[in-house]
This record gives sequence, C-alpha cells and structure tokens, in this order.
Amino acid sequence: MTAVRRTPRAQRIEEPDPGAIDFTIITGLSGAGRSEAAKSMEDLGYFVVDNLPPALIGKMAELSTAPGGPARVAIVADARGGVFFRELSSGLEDLRRRGIASRILFLESSEETLVNRYEATRRRHPLAPADRVVEGIRKEQLMMQSLKGDADLIIDTSGLSPHELRDRIRDAFARTAAEKRGLQVSIVSFGYKYGMPRDADLVLDVRFLPNPHWIEALRPLPGTDPRVRSFVTGQRPYGEFMRRLRALLDVTMPGYVAEGKSYLTIGVGCTGGRHRSVVVANELAAYFARRGLEATVDHRDIDRE
Repeated sequence: MTAVRRTPRAQRIEEPDPGAIDFTIITGLSGAGRSEAAKSMEDLGYFVVDNLPPALIGKMAELSTAPGGPARVAIVADARGGVFFRELSSGLEDLRRRGIASRILFLESSEETLVNRYEATRRRHPLAPADRVVEGIRKEQLMMQSLKGDADLIIDTSGLSPHELRDRIRDAFARTAAEKRGLQVSIVSFGYKYGMPRDADLVLDVRFLPNPHWIEALRPLPGTDPRVRSFVTGQRPYGEFMRRLRALLDVTMPGYVAEGKSYLTIGVGCTGGRHRSVVVANELAAYFARRGLEATVDHRDIDRE
C-alpha cells in the first residue's frame, strides 16, 4: 500500500522563513527513488548535490552563506560509507550551529518492489555485489533503520509512479502555489529573420496576421503600444485564431501537468519580432494568468530594427 508517513518528531515539513537558507538531506534505500526525488527538488529550485560525503556538509554550508550562494540545497546521500552516520550527525550539527534549517527526507519501498526494480534494470545492489539482491536490501534496511527514525518525512514509494513521486515531493517542499502546480511556462516572442528559439517546445507562426510594419504610423512602435495592439487584435483572423489556440491549450495543458512536465516554452514568431508576435505573446500570458499559471514573457527581438 502506498503511503506518506511523517515521523512523530516532525508531523509536517517545516518551511523556513522566505529567503532563509535551508538544507534537505535525501536518503533512504537504494532503488526507492532518490534520483527521481533529486530531480524533483532541482525543478523546485534547489541546488542538488548527488552523493556528497556528509563530512563536506559544513563546506557546503559555507558556500550557501557566502554572497550569491544557493539558498536551498538538497544533498543526496547513501550509507555505503562506514563512517556515514557519524559524519552525517556532525554535518547536521554544523548546520544547527550556523542557524541553517535542515530536514531529512527518507525514501523506502517494500522488499518485493525493490527486488522487481533491480531485476527490471539488471543492476547490482550496492551492498550485494556477489549476493542475491534481496540480501543487499536487507543489509541496507538494517543499516538505515536509525536514520529512518530521525527522518522528518518518510515516503514509501511502493506502487508510486515517477510522476506520483514528483507530486509528493512538490506537495511537501514547494514554497509557492506556482511551484506546487509543477509547471513553469515561458513565452518567447521572436522574429523569424533572427532565428527561432532553440529551446521552444511549441512554436506559433503568426505571420498570417496583417503586419503593422506596413502602416507608417505604427512601424516605429513596439507591440506593447496600445495602438499596435489595437491594430493587431482588430484584424478579422485574430479572434478566431486566439479562440482556437485557447481551446488547444485547454486540452494540452492538463496533460502536460499530469505527465509531470516541469517547464514549457512557447515561441511566438512573426517576421521581425516587434509587433504581431509581441501582441500574441502578451495575450497568451494573460490566458495563463486567468488559469492560475504564472508565465514569464521574453520579447527577444522587440528592440531590433
């Protein structure tokens, strides 16, 4: 059975004050989803360090407290090292001395689930290079028992898909409503004559709309000017195009969220990137805002001649 359990020591993940530095230790059983959890934390803006020796936690804390250092750090750690627990305890104590909030996320799965995952990937268990996988799992369970008791949050990933695990991580660690929704939208207006944005997931070509460039009074004005916007939105094809575009996004956006997509970049292009694409990009941003999704807008070529 799938469960999210909080230990008696901490009934919920305590959120540090906004802007405060915080550390999260991601640990638990091999094969229980530490790598997937690390990716999710990275999507939430954490600076993630994989397999950092616990003895270096203090050095990582120094980096975070320095000007420009990462304010949210997630460290993936396992217990293969013989001095792991002593070094981890020392590292966490160092964080407390510095006044840095720290939490332990512990991932576990049933023995059957872990065995199936290792058989599916044909990987060796790190604690059973020669023995059966199940023997390595049992060794690690015993080794990690005390750390599990100190965890702030325990997630049992038995039966969880990667998407469901990401949802659990967002629910526990996201600071803002936008982070909890799990999809960050970027809209880039551009001019085709300067090249398409290489990172765009969707590209909309709005060169079918009449071009304000050929109106002498509008040519020097950017697409953010109300006069240019009025001209573009007043064209006959514009309203039908936006209606159908909104209908398309109404279908695709929930699917992107359900599939666990974290970032979506939409390119909107016209010839020069100053007029039509700017108007449509701003309208798209308003569409996302009405649906509670904050979108960043970059008018890449608006200042080009």
